Amino acid sequence: MTRFILNNTETCIDLPAGLSVLDYLRHNQRLTGTKEGCREGDCGACVTLIGELWQNKMRYLPVATCLTPLCELHGKHLVTIEGLSMDDLSPVQQAILDKKASQCGFCTPGITVSLTGLLMQLDGDLSEEQIKRALSGHLCRCTGYSSLKLTLAPLKKRMSGRTGIDALLEMGMLPDYFRSIPERLKRIPLPEIKQLDQIGSDDIPLAGGTDLYAQHRDKLTQNRIVPLNLYPELKGIRSDKNAIRVGALTTFESFAQDPEIRRIIPGIENYIKKIASWQIRNRATIGGNIINASPIGDITILLLTMGAELILQQGKSQRVIQLSQFYKGYKQTDKKSDEILTEIRIPIPEPGSLIHFEKISKRRHLDIASVNSAIKIRVNKNQIQDARIGVGGVAPIPLLLGEVGQKLIGCPVSVHTVRQAASLAIKSISPIDDIRGSAAYKQLLTRQLIIAHFTLLFPDQVKARDFYEAD
Repeated sequence: MTRFILNNTETCIDLPAGLSVLDYLRHNQRLTGTKEGCREGDCGACVTLIGELWQNKMRYLPVATCLTPLCELHGKHLVTIEGLSMDDLSPVQQAILDKKASQCGFCTPGITVSLTGLLMQLDGDLSEEQIKRALSGHLCRCTGYSSLKLTLAPLKKRMSGRTGIDALLEMGMLPDYFRSIPERLKRIPLPEIKQLDQIGSDDIPLAGGTDLYAQHRDKLTQNRIVPLNLYPELKGIRSDKNAIRVGALTTFESFAQDPEIRRIIPGIENYIKKIASWQIRNRATIGGNIINASPIGDITILLLTMGAELILQQGKSQRVIQLSQFYKGYKQTDKKSDEILTEIRIPIPEPGSLIHFEKISKRRHLDIASVNSAIKIRVNKNQIQDARIGVGGVAPIPLLLGEVGQKLIGCPVSVHTVRQAASLAIKSISPIDDIRGSAAYKQLLTRQLIIAHFTLLFPDQVKARDFYEAD
């Protein structure tokens, strides 16, 4: 049985665990304000808020319900557009109306939910960047986004610098029933789930679902899944003396917001915007990205260059394997059918190490990469002391360019060194022609991304104009 609160109604259901929240809302509850669009998490039409107690306070996040299994709602608060309704339009709805930011209206419920979620989570003054963040997971083809961004002014004026759920309730910007949700959730008992060491080969472990639901929705609905998000021990980030330990169910958003991760990867906030929208980052997990084994997994490429290692659990036993040794072929890994990835350990980079990530895709943001690449490099007195370069989309697996990294050690940071590294990299890859580009194009992108790493990390020694002419 799955127990949760749907808007203001306490709910207890016995339905297939893998049924998507979207299908449950539309077909079982007839709450059709949540729209069905792409069913792949791209359009944002199906976004709702999911709230849970976190550090004894409510935290609400907008998520794509087409990628969310019903069983994960246990002990949580599911808020649809209907659950935000009051006697009059909410300030978010009024701002959208006043700025003429809706035409056909199909995308408007999801956008309203995400903007409301932003205000509930906000810590500080509202900005245009935050509005754009909330809109990042939504497609609007008839109105566009300029008028939606204009909602900033009326919302900022209404907020008057106040933030958070309590402030919204005091200002009448949320239905009053939200006040009772924390105590009502506390009365829901913990879910009845298997022990982690009892998960077997007949079970289908599900992490964020952002890949599996897009590819195998019917299979997940009809079979017994084990929602790993219900295991708190698989979440969170902590540090010890030598490594940062990332729970496999840590989401992209939690990863990018963690202070330790930001310290060792200063550019992570910009990188993560290229990888996925806010709504998808609230679902997609670090472990899921690794296990999916895509040759162009963005987070995987970044972790590959950082020398990450994986902790795999089978029953009560564990083993450790280097991420660079984990992939055996296209979509093939060194994971046994009854093993669970529980943790990723990232060695703390040596002082002076620099990390950089780049990707090229048909869309600048939120698209699958044609080629992506990351580098971790340490330089002392213009001499390269250590280098690791990873590249995706150019081989059957996420590829660590081990020979290129070794050849760079001891070399000066110079145009000549970069040219040699790029040339060797092209010889080390085996791209194919596919929908994301020809093999020749991907070879060119690999060269360009390696050049980009150096020109952006070492602008005094290497400049983009030095590579304008073809080799």
